[in-house]
Amino acid sequence: LQLVESGGGLVQPGGSLRLSCAHSGTITSMNVMAWHRQAPEKAREMVAVITSSDTANYGESVRGRFTISRDNANGTVYLIMNNLKPEDTGVYYCNLRYYNNGQYVEHWGQGTQVTVSS
Repeated sequence: LQLVESGGGLVQPGGSLRLSCAHSGTITSMNVMAWHRQAPEKAREMVAVITSSDTANYGESVRGRFTISRDNANGTVYLIMNNLKPEDTGVYYCNLRYYNNGQYVEHWGQGTQVTVSS
């Protein structure tokens, strides 16, 4: 199974971007998809997470500016980022996790760069 991210790029402060992450392969219907990010010389942090029943949660620094959503039919999770700030700069990673026959399974995408700068 692969996770393919797209939508990163360079944007000015106050601008918006939409990230997408699509997974290939078959997974269990109960799963969690998330976006994490890693800024230079900082630890990776959770940005937003959404369950297969559409319950979402956000990191404190992005709450109210970012929105996570998913399209289960197409196996895709989205992250709409509004009012971007320079501190949002980093590599954004898609994450998928679920249990398969009692085994915990976790996948990561390759990452997409988001740069917020004037």
